Amino acid sequence: MRCLTLANALTEQGAECHFICREHKGNLLDLIQQRGYPTYSLPIETELQAKKENTLKLAHATWLGASQQHDALLCDGLLQSMQPDWLIVDHYSLDERWETRIRPYCKRIMVIDDLADRYHDCDLLLDQTFGRDIEDYVQWVPKHCQLLCGANYALLRSEFAQWRKYSLERRKAGQLKHLLINLGGVDKDNITTKVLKDMQNSDLPDYCKITVVMGSTAPWVDLVQEQAALMQWQTEVKTGVSNMAELMASSDLAIGAAGSTSWERCCLGLPTIMLVLAENQKSIANNLEQANAAQIASINKFPDLSIINKVNCLVSSSLVLKEMSQASADIINGLGATLVTNEMVI
Repeated sequence: MRCLTLANALTEQGAECHFICREHKGNLLDLIQQRGYPTYSLPIETELQAKKENTLKLAHATWLGASQQHDALLCDGLLQSMQPDWLIVDHYSLDERWETRIRPYCKRIMVIDDLADRYHDCDLLLDQTFGRDIEDYVQWVPKHCQLLCGANYALLRSEFAQWRKYSLERRKAGQLKHLLINLGGVDKDNITTKVLKDMQNSDLPDYCKITVVMGSTAPWVDLVQEQAALMQWQTEVKTGVSNMAELMASSDLAIGAAGSTSWERCCLGLPTIMLVLAENQKSIANNLEQANAAQIASINKFPDLSIINKVNCLVSSSLVLKEMSQASADIINGLGATLVTNEMVI
């Protein structure tokens, strides 16, 4: 999704963008094509083939669905024919070995990362993590590489900046009338249903509305809808939405994952109870909590008093809601895509 955002911003400046993706379950190839971009799909190798990686194995090597060597081989022909001005690499399973192999077929390479745990052969590196410092990457990139680090560079779709003023203005009242629950597009562990059950033990006011947003490929939508029908509050489940900025701007509190949507919520000043659903989300969550832009809750048991107590506290304190809103809005203004493309377009 962040690459789609970047592609949209580059297209507005006259670029022609293409996508190379692997056919993982739940892939977004159809969505990318619907957005008007040429796509090239790579097959998933067998488990035996994918394990044929050299000794410098990466922490997320298995996520690629192939070895780096074979992946690069499949990309060779495509990139030789296109000879792109920029090749943008956004994958935890790829490092300098893949990038060096591909470099002859493109003028420049940009890497999008947030792990700072492996070497890259690139000319530009973007890490949009709040609190990320350039020094974190100096040892991992060539000396000539330009580093763009920090939440100011977060790749948000233009509608978030457009909804920002409205969203911040309506938060001055500090009321909790609309709860948004969004735990990523897939939510493979069905955390959404658990959160809804937790809310049944909370002090949400009777007039509160709950909106649940899930991806169109989420496997547990039916169970979530069943639980939504049992809620004592008006609860609506939406899938594959195209107006996320509007939904966030119209909400008073979010329960969400500590992933890339964190920056969308910050741009709109949306107070958040944050759940850490992946290892790479821990630093994001900790930094945002330290900045008073969000509160971290656990998801270890049911009923989970961590979530319930935090919701109850925010129900009774409009001041805390307003303070969280201002703290999160101060982190990012939503213009990161413009800053990044300005560095790319010469």
